[in-house]
Formats: sequence, structure tokens, C-alpha cells
Amino acid sequence: TDISEAQREYKKVLKDASMVIMVSTMLHSIATGNMLPANVKVIVIDISQPTVTKLMDRGTWQALGIVSDVGAFLPMVANEIGGKK
Repeated sequence: TDISEAQREYKKVLKDASMVIMVSTMLHSIATGNMLPANVKVIVIDISQPTVTKLMDRGTWQALGIVSDVGAFLPMVANEIGGKK
């Protein structure tokens, strides 16, 4: 089925991941989180506090949650990565 194929693709992408950044897509983030081992670092960014809490409470011991509007947060991250002008 399409769901089984999607899960196989997720597993391929996540196979060697040491960090996963989950940005504003609760259902995809939950599905991804359910496939990760507990030692993978997780950063969760969402405007909804309950969503951030739910994703951080999945059993990982290395999680960082940020409650923010992703549309405002990502440009700030891009500026920091790219250097301020």
C-alpha cells in the first residue's frame, strides 16, 4: 500500500540520522518520531505548545522544543547560519 511504501521511504531517509528537526507538521513529525531510536537528537519547532510537548515526550533523552511561529523562526535561523549582513 501507499502507507507501507511511505514508511519504507521514511526509514531509508532516517537510517543514519543523528539529529532530526521537526518543523510545523505535527502528523509527519509524530510518524517520524515513532521510527527514531531514543539516541537521535530531536528539535521540535511549532506554534502549538501541546504539539511541541507531545513530540518531545516520545522517549528521546535528547530533545529541544521551541514554541514559535515557523514563518518568523526560520528566517532568523537562516540569518544566523548565513551570517548577518
